[in-house]
Amino acid sequence: MIKFTNLKPAAKWPALILTLCAALLLTVQSCKNTKRSDMAQTIYKINNNKAFNRVTPEGFASVFEKVLAEKKKSLQNPIQITGFYEKNGLDPVLVLDHMAGNDLKTLAAYLKNSGEHGLDPKMFQAEQVNNLVNKFYSKNAIKTTEEAYQNMAELEVMLANSLINYTNALQYGVISPRKIYARYYTETKRPDSASMNKVFAISDLKTFLDSVQPKSTPYLALQKALKENVQVPGKTPEETDRILKVNLERLRWKNKPAQSKYVIVNIPDYRLDVMDNGNSIMNMKVCVGEGRNIDRADNLIEYDESDKKDRPFSRETPQLNSMIYSVQVNPIWNIPQSIATKEIMVKAADDPYYLANNNIDAYKGGKVVEDPETIDWASAGKDEYEFKQRPGDDNALGKIKFLFKNNSSVYLHDTPAKLAFNKPMRAVSHGCVRVERPLDLAHALFGDGDKYQKIEKFMGMDNPDPSNLQVPQKMPVYLTYITCWPDANGRLQFRPDVYGLDIVLFAHLNKFLTV
Repeated sequence: MIKFTNLKPAAKWPALILTLCAALLLTVQSCKNTKRSDMAQTIYKINNNKAFNRVTPEGFASVFEKVLAEKKKSLQNPIQITGFYEKNGLDPVLVLDHMAGNDLKTLAAYLKNSGEHGLDPKMFQAEQVNNLVNKFYSKNAIKTTEEAYQNMAELEVMLANSLINYTNALQYGVISPRKIYARYYTETKRPDSASMNKVFAISDLKTFLDSVQPKSTPYLALQKALKENVQVPGKTPEETDRILKVNLERLRWKNKPAQSKYVIVNIPDYRLDVMDNGNSIMNMKVCVGEGRNIDRADNLIEYDESDKKDRPFSRETPQLNSMIYSVQVNPIWNIPQSIATKEIMVKAADDPYYLANNNIDAYKGGKVVEDPETIDWASAGKDEYEFKQRPGDDNALGKIKFLFKNNSSVYLHDTPAKLAFNKPMRAVSHGCVRVERPLDLAHALFGDGDKYQKIEKFMGMDNPDPSNLQVPQKMPVYLTYITCWPDANGRLQFRPDVYGLDIVLFAHLNKFLTV
């Protein structure tokens, strides 16, 4: 009986609760310690191998410590794994917690079948895990206590490494896109210590492995296509296989829109969609930035080693996510310095009236140049002048641009060059995204009302002034890059790898085979 002294009645209950909790904790810990102290008997009941009759937690710990040190360099997350075991008394939690039933064999089978995800089983040492598991369960494959310690230690390390790697791959992807793409600015979650530590507390291994299987419709469709050896028209089986694998990897990245309504541009598809609750409520053609792969055969096999590094063409549209916060109707085009020196000044040198005929003002020291046709543009300094194009029908940005924060000076905008939308290959811009029906996009952002009516009115003016309007509610915008996906009818759609980004991704995926 628990007695309290010098305590008021109201104060007894917190102390009582603390005491009971402590007692319960000690009981649970005692049960676990008892189980671990009976290590030999517990394992022998599972595999009936007499070599395990004399194993003890203390004997195992000394061997396990050496194996951890030896294997540390080969682990993908060495600090995480070794740190966990050092904090938990070098206890073989995965082996002891999952050796009953077929859990360990189930894990070995999942690793072996990782090819269903477009991943090579070698990434997860599937064969080595399978061999160690079979040896552990064998009645006579292990002959001595020393061999038993060694097998169990190697198995525990291999299980931890492979299970974490497999879980990370399916939940977050194998590759961090920010590390391989030079023009990638989309927030993409990566596994951390908290997510990796969860594997050591799994109660039902099969249930857990099933839970990390990506279940989105596009992912399952690409998995099915990979399994059924679907072939892309005009591509070899090997090329098709690689296209499916890189897009499965993209679908594993945790960078998908969380909002119910958003604007998404798929660069290789030259298409913009306004999405609402998973459905496209509006779509239109777009023109995107020029890519490095336009004049190439788009053959994954023909790329040499130098192409494995992402060296984007200067005009490629970046991958990013942001929020559309305003529009500018009848915009002024602040011409980027790169375009000014490579194009504007060259054309002005050939035609002294080029600037005037295209409503372009030249600035020097922040002041407008009054007679630009008198300047010798061929010998002018590259950084000496700035250029702006006034609003009008010939403005390169058209009648409206949609603004969102980013570090690449990229936005969605109208264009006077409408004929480009009739071309099948529309990677033709300097990096911004030209939209086919800008007024429809404005309506999707603003809805009916005064602001939209103003936009419609201002865009129809002959001698307009620039006008800025804030959107009623900021709209997420995602510029992404996907070359294979199922359409609304379940048919797989394929697009050329116009920027060569499939090549970059596949090359980096292959690097993991040597880990």
